[in-house]
Amino acid sequence: MERVWGNEQHHRFRQARGFYRSDSRSSKAFRHRMSLGQLPAGAELKVVLLNYTKNPDKICAAAAQSCYSEKGASELFETTTDERARKMIRKVVDMGHLSVVEHAYFTFSIEGVSRSLTHQLVRHRVASYSQQSQRYVSMDKAEYVIPPTIREDPESRLLFKKAMDDNWKVYKQLAKKVAKEDARYVLPNACSTNITVTMNARELWHFFNLRCCRRAQWEIRMMAWRMLEEVKKAAPILFDNAGPGCFRGPCPEGEYACGKPYRKGEIPSDKDMLIESMKPEG
Repeated sequence: MERVWGNEQHHRFRQARGFYRSDSRSSKAFRHRMSLGQLPAGAELKVVLLNYTKNPDKICAAAAQSCYSEKGASELFETTTDERARKMIRKVVDMGHLSVVEHAYFTFSIEGVSRSLTHQLVRHRVASYSQQSQRYVSMDKAEYVIPPTIREDPESRLLFKKAMDDNWKVYKQLAKKVAKEDARYVLPNACSTNITVTMNARELWHFFNLRCCRRAQWEIRMMAWRMLEEVKKAAPILFDNAGPGCFRGPCPEGEYACGKPYRKGEIPSDKDMLIESMKPEG
């Protein structure tokens, strides 16, 4: 089953995410889909910053200063101003001394994403993960993520929906005969899931460098940008220059570069990322 929101909630989402702007060649078709009440794939993605190290900017700045001072971090923390923290963090980050930003941790609840996304996410190994279990949580209700390219092609969408319906039909039949942990083997990568993620600031910098890039798959890229927006509110100094590699210089992808570098500080809208994901490569 595809999730559908009520009209009022749907309208608020569209307005907040800029779906009413007409700044793209695809916007007319996009608004038409919205008027039909078809929620774009990935729109139910939810990113919540649950908790983070108190005073993360000052903690990391004090840690950095303690490497060059006779004073301890406790005293340096009390005397560190925002301006001092900004200068110190920028200095050590530019020097590549990133261990000092590992003292700040951030915990997120990521909800309504596909198992395809979480397979990519857990490759970032310097992190802690707690994922919704398909052993203990019933998967009887068919909830899944449809990629935009499939959603926008009628024939592909019908094929995809048939595959999903067939998968869940078999799952329910198997679950009556065997344990859920065995029945789940027929469930697809598209299956919706929730995961709790904790990363330190250094790993988040690395994560944003790779996953905010236009070459990252649309779903994890959308999630990464939302995570970046959240940590910038909590630690604006630590993440002042965080984002895709093109924020800080030439694209690190080399011959695979997209040719459309982001401008430093740019935050793409969900709409732009979804429209871009539907364009053919090459």
